[in-house]
This record gives sequence, structure tokens and C-alpha cells, in this order.
Amino acid sequence: MGESEGVVILFDDVSAGTFLDGFRFIVENWSLIWDKTVEQLELSAAALGIAIAIAIPIGVMLGHWHRGSFVAINVSNIGRALPSLAVVAIGISIFGISFTNVMFALVVLAVPPMLTNAYVAVDEVDRDVTQAARGMGMREHDVLFRVELPLSLPLIFAGIRTAAVYVVSTATIAAIAGGGGLGDIIVNQATYHLSGVVGASLVVSLLAFGAALLLAGVRKLLTRPYVSAD
Repeated sequence: MGESEGVVILFDDVSAGTFLDGFRFIVENWSLIWDKTVEQLELSAAALGIAIAIAIPIGVMLGHWHRGSFVAINVSNIGRALPSLAVVAIGISIFGISFTNVMFALVVLAVPPMLTNAYVAVDEVDRDVTQAARGMGMREHDVLFRVELPLSLPLIFAGIRTAAVYVVSTATIAAIAGGGGLGDIIVNQATYHLSGVVGASLVVSLLAFGAALLLAGVRKLLTRPYVSAD
């Protein structure tokens, strides 16, 4: 066996041992993991709820009016270009070191994909369909709620799902600004050691995958009547 093969085998053994230590940490510190997971989910849910309340109505209305592509695209670009840590740093001067500060940063992160997807989803509904609805005597709010929104739901939910994955995985930055969450374990290797860092990171990954799967299921349930009707 050559020297390089020995290094690879040693690396694999260390990696496997590290992951096993991470799982062991989760089992042995289940109460701590649970408390930090709840904190992370509370923070993520609050940020997503506020972002949905802001981004979806604006994106839907801009798409319905077929105006504002400049606004939607540039808000998306600016939001994605801003590092979350920079937003947290700015927020400290306004909100201090708190839950609210991190939630503000996560809202800034979540709004762009939601706003862009909501705008594009409604804007790209077939114009012939909406014109036919108007020709049947539907008012504008009926066209929006009975025609455009049902047809645009899949893409709108895709934006929400993308934002949810971003938020859940990025909420670990709460640790640097007093917001709690699993980041408290990840950034505190001196106390929880490498096994704690790996264990908490694994839980964050599972939460992100879980959020994506949950929202995919909700989207399927909400859009099934319209798919069946086709």
C-alpha cells in the first residue's frame, strides 16, 4: 500500500469517526439539541411568516398588473448580494443584540426569492386565459383569485420552499447576535467540541431538508384539485 493510499484510508477513518461522534453527541445531549432546535425553528418561522406577508402580496399584485419587473428583479439581486452577516451587523445598531436583529436579517434573505417567484408566476399566466375570464364577466379580483393564483401556486410555493431552506440553514448566525438556535453549539467548539459542531450541523441539515419536503407536500396538496381538473 502506497503512502497516498494510507493517507486516504486514515482520512476516511477519521471522517467516519467524526460523524459517529456527531450522532453520539445528539443522542447523549438530546435535551440541549431539542431546546436549540425549537429556538431555531421559532426564529425561522417568524422570519418566513413576515417575509411571506411582505413578498407574496407585492409580487402577486405586480404580476397581476404586469408591471414592476424592474422592482422585482432588482430587489431580488440586492437581497441576494447582501451578506447575512453584514445585515446582522447593521441591525445591531438598530435592534441591538437580540432575536429581532437576526430575524430582520433572515427576512431580508427570504424576501427576494419569494418576491421574484410570485411576480413571475402571476405575470406569466397565459394572457388568453385571463382575457377569456374577463370576457365571461369576471371582475379583476375574480381573475386574480380564481384564475391567476390557482395557476401560479406551484411557482409561488417553489419560491417559498427556496426561501425556507435558506432561512433554516442560515438561522445559525443567530448565535453571534444573541438569537439562540443550533448556532450556539456550532460556534462554541471550545465547550461542545468537534462532536457537538458536527452533531448540530447534521440537525441543521435535516431541518433544511425537512422544510423543503414539507413545503413540497403542501404545494402538492394545494395544487392537486387544479391538476385533477385538467
